[in-house]
This record gives sequence, C-alpha cells and structure tokens, in this order.
Amino acid sequence: MTRRLAQVAKKVGVSEATVSRVLNGKPGVSQATRQSVLTALDVLGYERPTQLRGERARLVGLVLPELQNPIFPAFAEVIGGALAQQGLTPVLCTQTKGGVSEADYVELLLQQQVSGVVFAGGLFAQADAPHDHYRLLAERKIPVVLINAPIENLDFPCISCDDAVAVEQAWRHLASLGHERIGLVLGPSDHVPSRRKLAAALAAAKAARVKLPDECVERTMFSLEGGHAAASRLLDRGVTGIICASDPLALGAVRAARRRGLDVPREVSVVGFDDSAFMNCTEPPLTTVRQPIEAMGRAAVEMLSAQIQGGAVPPGELLFEPELVVRGSTAQAPRA
Repeated sequence: MTRRLAQVAKKVGVSEATVSRVLNGKPGVSQATRQSVLTALDVLGYERPTQLRGERARLVGLVLPELQNPIFPAFAEVIGGALAQQGLTPVLCTQTKGGVSEADYVELLLQQQVSGVVFAGGLFAQADAPHDHYRLLAERKIPVVLINAPIENLDFPCISCDDAVAVEQAWRHLASLGHERIGLVLGPSDHVPSRRKLAAALAAAKAARVKLPDECVERTMFSLEGGHAAASRLLDRGVTGIICASDPLALGAVRAARRRGLDVPREVSVVGFDDSAFMNCTEPPLTTVRQPIEAMGRAAVEMLSAQIQGGAVPPGELLFEPELVVRGSTAQAPRA
C-alpha cells in the first residue's frame, strides 16, 4: 500500500497524503487532482478501490492491426483528435507479429477500466477468427465501435466504407477504358470486406454481361509483397486491369508489372483502395478509391461517446460513400 501511494504520488506530483484522501473518498481534494490520481492508478496498473470502480477512467482503447499500412495511422490521427475533443484519452494498441495479441490488449484495457474501445481493422473483420474477447467486452457492457466490418451475432455499432460502391466505381472505370480482362487482388477468404468486394465485382460483371472467372480472383495477405505475388499470377493469365483491396496491394501489383517489363498504365492498369498517404506521390500516381477517413473517424467517436454517456445508438452498420480518385495508374486498355 505504501509503495502504491508513493508511486501514484510521484506520477501525479502530489503528496502521499493527498493520494490517500482520494483513495479513501475524503473531501478536501480538487476534482482535477482527484481525476489525475485515479488516472495514475489506471496507468500504473493498480486496481481502484471498490467504491471507485464504478467510475471508469476517461481512457479509450484504439486497437489497430498494424501501422505499416498508412491507412491505420490516418484513422488513429482522426480518432485520437476527436476523442481529445470529447475529453477522452486514446490508448493506442497495435498488434505486432509475435507480440501482444488483440485478446491480450482487450484484457489489459479492461484492467485499466477504459471507458470504451474502437477497433479499426483486426480479428473482428475475419469471420473464422476467434471472437471470444469481443464477447467479453459485450458481457462487461463496455462501449465498442467497429470500423469496416460488423461481427455476426454481436450488436456493436459499426462504421464502414461501402465496399460494394467502391468496387462498382473501380470496375466501371476500368470497363470504360476498354478493359475486358479485369482481375481482383483481395485479402484472405474469411476477410469480410474482401468478401463484400468479391460479391460486388461478380454483380458488376453480371450487369456488364461478362464473366469474372475464378482464375481472375487472387487472395493474399495485406502487404506490398502479397500484392506483388498475387498480381504476378493474374498477369500470367492475361489480366490487363487489376482492382486491389488496399493501396499497398496495388503498389505491389505495380511492382509486379514493372518487373515483367510491362508499362503501368499503358499495358496494365491498377486501382487501389483507401487513398492513403502519399498515393499521389508514387510513380505513377495511384488511381484509388478513397475512404472518407475524416467523416468515418469522427462518426465512430460520436457513436462511442453517446454510448459512454448512456445514450442509445442505432443498431446496424452505418455505410459511408467512397470516392474514385483517378490518377496515373490507369489508362486505355492495350489493343490486342
């Protein structure tokens, strides 16, 4: 107990007596100091006294699958700023290979008595992945918002970019340029947004009275290397236009074409998804479908804040309209 008092007092910059008064619920301490002491307890990993456990910290977990894909730092920046405007402090939790798992992060966040959690990408987007830690959050009645995929049988509010519209825009763009052999580079088979993109591509092909054969659909991990490998297989099959499920995948596709001596966009056109940072600075600048990151991030925080304050949030998924951004990686299809 004495060690805990000393550590918290040092963290906050107050006396041990002041910390003791807060922990024992005694008067004579300002609200600001009281809140600082409680936050220090959470940060240092100490349990709050029983009578104070009902008051959750003003901390919000922001769980991301990675930071290499620039779309996730972009979400973190928008969501972090919006949380700060609501008087909430984001706790960034990023998964690394061989590091802390998403389930471990959830356990840590629960120990910190967080006010809520925002997931922007992660295991919830994989239908076959373990979802027990999400159910634990639901059982504890922790406010949660998901970005870009719902979880079946769990009524967490969800903010998503409309995958169907995104693929329709990309497909129509390539078709308008004369591309008849269009391929897709998607994420794993259980990745929900990729499933939606495939369904939309099949619908677009059917509407255009053309076929999208299985050989024109490749699945891979979300990385530049994954995009390179998948696009190489599509190029072997004579594809001239490639729609990718992320910008890094698209950059991998451009690299695959160039290593074969193919010109992008004169011989192969490539479309990405996200419009993440610096895609207008690549060579050629990448044609991509832009997610409205600012609007989606702010909507996610508004939904979370409403839950934290005890308000009702409409069930279901809120879909945001994407925007096709045409740059230099797409052009008229090559003549036979």
